[in-house]
Amino acid sequence: MGRNAARLAAVAAFLVTLGACGGSPAPAAQTDVGITSNSILLGTTNALSGPAAAYGTIANAENAYFTYINGQGGVNGRKITFKIYDDAYNPAQTVPLTKQLVEQDQVFATFSGLGTQDQTSVRDYLNSKKVPQLFVATGATTFNKDFSSNPWTLGWQPPYQGESRIYAKDILQNHPNAKIGVLYQNDDYGQDYLKGLTDGLGASASLIVDKESFDVTAASPAAQLAKLKAANADTVFLFATPKPAVQSLVIITALHWTPTIYLNSVSNPQIYMAAAKKNGAALANVTSVSYIKDPTDPQWASDSGMQQYKTIIASCSTCKPDDGFNIYGVAVAYTMVDVLKQAGTNMTRKNVMDIAANRLNETNPFLLPGIKVKTASSDHFAIMQEQVITWNGTGWTLQGSIIDERGTLK
Repeated sequence: MGRNAARLAAVAAFLVTLGACGGSPAPAAQTDVGITSNSILLGTTNALSGPAAAYGTIANAENAYFTYINGQGGVNGRKITFKIYDDAYNPAQTVPLTKQLVEQDQVFATFSGLGTQDQTSVRDYLNSKKVPQLFVATGATTFNKDFSSNPWTLGWQPPYQGESRIYAKDILQNHPNAKIGVLYQNDDYGQDYLKGLTDGLGASASLIVDKESFDVTAASPAAQLAKLKAANADTVFLFATPKPAVQSLVIITALHWTPTIYLNSVSNPQIYMAAAKKNGAALANVTSVSYIKDPTDPQWASDSGMQQYKTIIASCSTCKPDDGFNIYGVAVAYTMVDVLKQAGTNMTRKNVMDIAANRLNETNPFLLPGIKVKTASSDHFAIMQEQVITWNGTGWTLQGSIIDERGTLK
């Protein structure tokens, strides 16, 4: 038999064998940087110190969830390692630390990096490297709205503009003659909230009698609040991170001022309301929104999701179970794991981004009933549902039904 004939015979024999086995061989598993046969490496930057240090616990809660999943065998046999770096809520530190995660640590993806300015400062870099910047811990509208120009970046929580539009609806329905004063952080974070409120009020934006900005590193926003009172505002919006938000609640009381207060959701966990009360704030007429179950609300005491949360968070020695930021951390980590599980054997950055941005349809046990985590090729806003809550003197009370803002921020 000639050489060519022998080769043809060998090929024919292979095809016969293949047919006997019932079809094509299974595709080989695909992986990427940060993935080994038994591990997945994720990284984040968070404010473990600095003016927004209250948020630092989020990363620890996320790590508690990953530890919980690892204890169950991991994700498709791989354990998650989570590197956490402290950027002190300072973009000048976020940039080199993010580069360290990518270039030295070689993470598969960044996950839940915190802060609007901070994450904006590294978005171009991560997109140029095609490294997933997944589920950033900020509701800045740009992280979902501008997905087409930043296809490696995705938010998770409801956008700030959507939240503010819900407040605007409440004003127009229940306080149509309000004289509104706005205190907002003087950066993209605060301006995003302000834009949502102004857009939501529409033709009634003239209800805003004064707007005062403050720097997050300032000692307190006392001077700005005094100006809002002098402008005769009877309704105040606090678009601030937890520390200045708590200060504002205390200062308003010290000014012998009793306006209706709208407090942005990122500063409404009960632990911070308790801190404000302890420091002299008379908490009344406070409205906010929520989309996550409140660990201090007795209505969730026997809820299976809350019981699971309490089990998970018990492994974190620094995490206070009643801190709403911790259940946020567990909830967003749940979505991250969901995406990784869906990726299966195709553990590439591209596939994981595709699932997260276009194919999420998740019922998350830590979110309020009826709220879904959902993305599609035409809509990259993961969560667009929230419910109004009011302070009852000792805790938050859910009001009305879930409000869906999907489709309003295209």
